[in-house]
Amino acid sequence: MFHTRTEQMKALLRQWQLQSMVIPGILWMFIFCYVPMLWLIIAFMDFSIAKPMLESPFVGLKHFQDFVTDDRFWRSIRNTLGMSTIKLVLGFPIPIFFALLLNEIRSLRFKRTVQTISYLPHFIAWTIFGGIALNWLGEGGVINQLMMALGLQDREILFNSDPKYFWWITFFTDTLKETGWSAIIYIAAIAGIDPGLYEAAELDGANRWQRMWHITVQSIRPTIAILFILAVSGILGSNFEQIFMLKNNMNMKMAESLDLYIYNMGLVSGRHSFSTAVLFARSIVALGLLLLANQTSKKLTGDSIF
Repeated sequence: MFHTRTEQMKALLRQWQLQSMVIPGILWMFIFCYVPMLWLIIAFMDFSIAKPMLESPFVGLKHFQDFVTDDRFWRSIRNTLGMSTIKLVLGFPIPIFFALLLNEIRSLRFKRTVQTISYLPHFIAWTIFGGIALNWLGEGGVINQLMMALGLQDREILFNSDPKYFWWITFFTDTLKETGWSAIIYIAAIAGIDPGLYEAAELDGANRWQRMWHITVQSIRPTIAILFILAVSGILGSNFEQIFMLKNNMNMKMAESLDLYIYNMGLVSGRHSFSTAVLFARSIVALGLLLLANQTSKKLTGDSIF
């Protein structure tokens, strides 16, 4: 443990080869995350791609006023909050349960096989996975065939053409694709738990469920809290690739999320300043949600990011 700033600097210099490995990551973040923030100024301009940015006229909060009075914007907010809330309430605990159950498997070979199979879908691009999902959900698809075989429906349903199913389609496809990958961080946290805690609890007569709840869950609680805070801060975001692949003209009124709205306004309609204003406002709200969730978690559980 270093007690003075001088000792910290000496240790840093001794490890310069190791510390220098972070430089490419810092450069990448600076170039692709911070430099583009300079272009946020076009949210306050009537920007035209045909002339230099600084020659565009300054219009103040005009674009912010425009999107606040746009019914389509509020529809996208409703859709985004609907899909994100379902994923947060129902989807967030699933990787935790999966990691806990996986940890209880005694066969190391079987555990590794299940874990590998579960996170493989993460590496399939949404252009491919979305196509597979649309095939499953279509007329004559495996979902219709299964539901009819179980007697849950008496005719085939075009699930992706009915807007009322869209939010649930995004939830189930995202869960199927990302559960295994999302569980990795919980599995890593569980791996760091002292085995002696389980041995002591077993000697005291605790069964497997009691050891899971009182040792495993309590030990990974800080990890759960941090990931939950980040999930809350991203509630106005959505998986753009997923939405883009699953949307169509028939389900658009329930499918157009805020990300898709920004894409349609910015790239499709060419309203670059307008879409930048929407993105700017969303980022400010996300920061507010992050601070609120962090403070709430600190007060309720004692766990927080900062």
